[in-house]
Amino acid sequence: MNRIPQHVAIIMDGNGRWAKEKGQARLFGHATGVEAVREALTAASEVKVKYLTLYAFSTENWNRPKEEVDGLMDLLVKTISSELESLNNNDVRLLSIGNMAELPAACREELQLAIEKTKNNAGTVLILALNYSSKSEIKTAIKQIAQRYKNGEITLDQITDDLVSNHLYTAGIPDPELMIRTSGEIRISNFLLWQLAYSELHFTSKFWPDFKKEDFYQAIYEYQQRERRFGKVSEQVQP
Repeated sequence: MNRIPQHVAIIMDGNGRWAKEKGQARLFGHATGVEAVREALTAASEVKVKYLTLYAFSTENWNRPKEEVDGLMDLLVKTISSELESLNNNDVRLLSIGNMAELPAACREELQLAIEKTKNNAGTVLILALNYSSKSEIKTAIKQIAQRYKNGEITLDQITDDLVSNHLYTAGIPDPELMIRTSGEIRISNFLLWQLAYSELHFTSKFWPDFKKEDFYQAIYEYQQRERRFGKVSEQVQP
């Protein structure tokens, strides 16, 4: 318990393939995946992970069949609504990152309501990445910083790593120390590209609906076995 990451990010992958293997529609996999979210959140809370970021919907996901996208948006609304009481009972605060303006009105309203009603909770912070694209996030930050430079608000020397971080969706949130991806895919998929620069990566072949608390604990355990050097040599980071 002495080396628990403060922030864990998860790419929840494999819902559709899990459902297909069982002869079900892809939406069945997404709906079943909600239970895996509960498992991960419970595990994170139990070991005192402060921030848990879930990649729930990327900007590229709009390219999926309309039926699936509409079903996902409907599932999102229903899930946020049904889980609100549980979030409050477990002292979980909800936040979101991404381009919220392009989400359907019902999603935005339900999400904002839940964010407002959980804002005073002091336990684990659950961050949903919705309509999220890391490239778009970084591009937007560059434009904002360039405008500030053009306006004479900052100099070139003031454009530091911290300044860039403070213009991202995750401003004020520490970078993830650990990123987990399910389903056997070994890539980051336009997720937190700036923030994951020094994160430890954990890949599991399990599809997201099969992900349990024990899988979360296993990822934490493997993280604890790794030596995080940040460019130094082992002798420099030994206690």
